[in-house]
Amino acid sequence: MQPSASSSAPSPAPSAAPRFDERLTAPRSWWVIAGLLGLSGGLILFPLGTVPMLGGLIVAAVLAGAAVSSYGSARIRVVAGSLVAGDARIPGSALGSAEVLDAEEARAWRTHKADPRAFMLMRSYVPRAVRVEVTDPADPTPYVYLSSREPEALVEALDAVRADSGDGR
Repeated sequence: MQPSASSSAPSPAPSAAPRFDERLTAPRSWWVIAGLLGLSGGLILFPLGTVPMLGGLIVAAVLAGAAVSSYGSARIRVVAGSLVAGDARIPGSALGSAEVLDAEEARAWRTHKADPRAFMLMRSYVPRAVRVEVTDPADPTPYVYLSSREPEALVEALDAVRADSGDGR
């Protein structure tokens, strides 16, 4: 009896655990470019001596690395009945259907099919995406466009959240 009581106590924790969690990290080539920018910062200050050269190398490398890290820190999560993408948090009850976009269709939704009112968390180095309709009548956002390396898993998590929020109505 006691083991079953202790196993039922942690049940709220899995509901708070993310159903989907993805960080859209920058590709390795961008880190190489950041290193080369640091090297160029050092080379620019090379005529001034060793200490300014090292200072320029360090400062330029840190600034370039911070820029790449900041841009590559975008996160997409499905947690606690909500979709959290970057700064946006959308409850499951406001989510409509979600569709996986292949590379060609994702490019179309980023360009000529794009709606200026849509929320877009896109990264050019991630070719596939997910498009999720927003069904909240008070929200002018027609859909959410999310770049994703695992779009099928994201759609599954969103479908599960929508099903859970549908049961709660």
